[in-house]
Amino acid sequence: MGDYILEQSEEKTLREFSRMAEKSSSINPELYSKYQVKRGLRDLDGRGVLVGLTEIGEVHSYILDEGEIVPVPGRLIYRGYDIADLVKGFKEDNRYGFEETTYLLLFGQLPDQQALENFQQLLAQYQRLPEDFARDVILKAPSRDIMNTIARSVLALYSFDDNPDDTTISNVLKQCLGLIACFPSLAVYGYQAYSHYHDNQSLYIHSPRTKLSTAENILSMLRPDSNYTKLEAKLLDLALVLHAEHGGGNNSSFVTHVVTSTGTDTYSAMSAAIGALKGPRHGGANIKVVQMFEDIKDKLKDWQDDEEIERYLTQILTKEAFDRSGLIYGIGHAVYSISDPRAVILKEYVAQLAREKGLEDEFNLYAAVERLAPQVISKSNKMYKGVSANVDFYSGFVYRMLNIPIEMFTPIFAISRIVGWSAHRIEEIVNSGKIIRPAYKSVAPRRNYIRMFERTEEKTYEKNV
Repeated sequence: MGDYILEQSEEKTLREFSRMAEKSSSINPELYSKYQVKRGLRDLDGRGVLVGLTEIGEVHSYILDEGEIVPVPGRLIYRGYDIADLVKGFKEDNRYGFEETTYLLLFGQLPDQQALENFQQLLAQYQRLPEDFARDVILKAPSRDIMNTIARSVLALYSFDDNPDDTTISNVLKQCLGLIACFPSLAVYGYQAYSHYHDNQSLYIHSPRTKLSTAENILSMLRPDSNYTKLEAKLLDLALVLHAEHGGGNNSSFVTHVVTSTGTDTYSAMSAAIGALKGPRHGGANIKVVQMFEDIKDKLKDWQDDEEIERYLTQILTKEAFDRSGLIYGIGHAVYSISDPRAVILKEYVAQLAREKGLEDEFNLYAAVERLAPQVISKSNKMYKGVSANVDFYSGFVYRMLNIPIEMFTPIFAISRIVGWSAHRIEEIVNSGKIIRPAYKSVAPRRNYIRMFERTEEKTYEKNV
């Protein structure tokens, strides 16, 4: 009884402190306009505020015509190469592309056959985790969130590094290659620990195989029987390529630049980037897309009826359906308007896998929502730019068709994006920039100090004293 009273008292105290914290943190929204604050580091017209330069990735979505922004079909450029050309190249050669893409993003040029083989052999040497790491670090403290597991594992690897704080390029590159190579194991083992200890499933720990590609190893380690088809592996490989980099302005890559600019170690910088990607506004968006479509499939009577689909999308926008957020997930992007090139590329191969899996009706539903959602949004909202399906719209569907559990969706994003983070960390170190510290204007009123015996809640917390 005494414990219950203490718990109730603690909850009451926390509620009161929460109220106070919320009250003291509230800023008048009009002040952001008054002081011309670029919220989200973006102008009102959607253009990002220029805070740095990069040669790694470029996101192209508009041209300027006599000072006017003219949207164009989106393009994604890796080290000067259009992503569509890169994908076409390794697809026509019938080979996997993620390792080649990794080489390109890190070293700025495409490898020849021998250079690629040497690079793949080097990555293979770094695949295995330190002895007993999986048991002592991952399995002994299983988390319900795999991104949390990966972040903890990355920080733990600091302790296994003989020279963790050395920020010379040779050492940082070695650290980054090690993380790129072992991220699939960190993610999959983290999931297997979750599945076993929190979901009461059998525990499977398969070692990575040096002869397999990254995509093949993910499927091999994730599945109890380690079996997968060539098309499954090729589609996962494509998803990894498309997620590997998205310019220096995306949230987690910018975090990598910010944290790296302090001079800290690689493990701290990468764990910070993982924390950024974990957020549902960034890496977790495709989970919301899948959940939204489960709701759509459940509520619609006829998946082929455009009018019924349009009515339900309108209900989502007006916060009457799904999670009542007013968002049609997977539609719209901070940069792209006419099209997201990643979604365009992915859609073609999604259709192939959907046919193989007997899920053409569901794919057609996705295609219908992709077609109708921009029309519904344009009728309901005033927009400064158009909207289109982004990569998250189809990537979650891909992972579902590959029988990848939803808990692994964002970790697979991390397995891919660690490549871009690594390139951006090296770029930040090489160019020896200043510590990144943007300005924040204080709008708090000045207040007179109040002695303890004179304090009341009204006097202490009144914001306009």
